[in-house]
Amino acid sequence: MSRRKPGTLLPLETEILEVALAKLRSGEAAFHGFGLARTMREQSGSRSLTAHGTLYKALGRLEEFGLLASRWEDAEAAEGRPRRRLYELTGEGARAAERARADKAPAPRSRMASEPA
Repeated sequence: MSRRKPGTLLPLETEILEVALAKLRSGEAAFHGFGLARTMREQSGSRSLTAHGTLYKALGRLEEFGLLASRWEDAEAAEGRPRRRLYELTGEGARAAERARADKAPAPRSRMASEPA
């Protein structure tokens, strides 16, 4: 298994950050892993998400990198179900998501000299 260069993200990690940024912009600052997985599947059919273990390992790495922060849900909010781990995008995580999104954006098409203005 090859080691990755410092500062590089795997496609799954990039996708997680982009979905987290979209959630933040829609007013949902905190999210849990299962809800994130559901959103990823709905939005893109996420081929990179092969198992929930894959997702939670990636969430842990992103937290280690300082791109996500997490906390346990309040017991009162659990309402009879197990508490969930809630994740939030950090400022650095939002910047990384923006960079990833910019890298994927198609380059503006330049007009050729023969095209009308």
